[in-house]
Amino acid sequence: MGFHKDEILDADDLPKCYTTVSTCFRREAGAAGKDTAGVYRIHQFDKVEQVVICKADEAESRAWHQKMIGFVETVLQRLELPYRLLQCCSGDLGPKNADMIDLECWMPGRYGGGEDSDGSREQTNRRPTGAYGETHSASRLYDYQCRRLNLRYRDHETGKPVFCHSLNNTVLACPRFLIPVMEMYQNEDGSITVPTALRPYMGGAERIG
Repeated sequence: MGFHKDEILDADDLPKCYTTVSTCFRREAGAAGKDTAGVYRIHQFDKVEQVVICKADEAESRAWHQKMIGFVETVLQRLELPYRLLQCCSGDLGPKNADMIDLECWMPGRYGGGEDSDGSREQTNRRPTGAYGETHSASRLYDYQCRRLNLRYRDHETGKPVFCHSLNNTVLACPRFLIPVMEMYQNEDGSITVPTALRPYMGGAERIG
């Protein structure tokens, strides 16, 4: 987004579509110790992020939102991972979001809603029952980011500059995404079967010992 700060783009140059690798740092404020074991919540992680800058048109913005979600669904389907889409309610949205849809993968090692009140699991002897965990998130931001960046395009009909709309989409965040991959493909002997879709990128390896 910062590439176009203070710019007035030509309407014919929209949409602008970008994919980037982003290093993120988070305090995970409010987690209160929940999910801190393992790699579900960590301070630093990398993710592949998609960004779209488009015209200030609600229909176009909604269409891009669905297309971006479709990219993630294609990844999950090719990896044959169980997942679900979660429509975030308005009370869970920050001031920047007009809409947000999370995609959650099934993680067999998670606890299905029976944690202690402080989020601790060490005091229980329960076995994990499995639960869905967020792995992706796609947001429509309308002109919130673009107003802050003074990012506009010149409308052909009026000749006046108009604030763009923007969207972002987490295609894959690592290492969190390794959780469903490793847990769903783990074998009884502890080895991990490499998903068929990943084998061409793993030198043809079929299993990790």
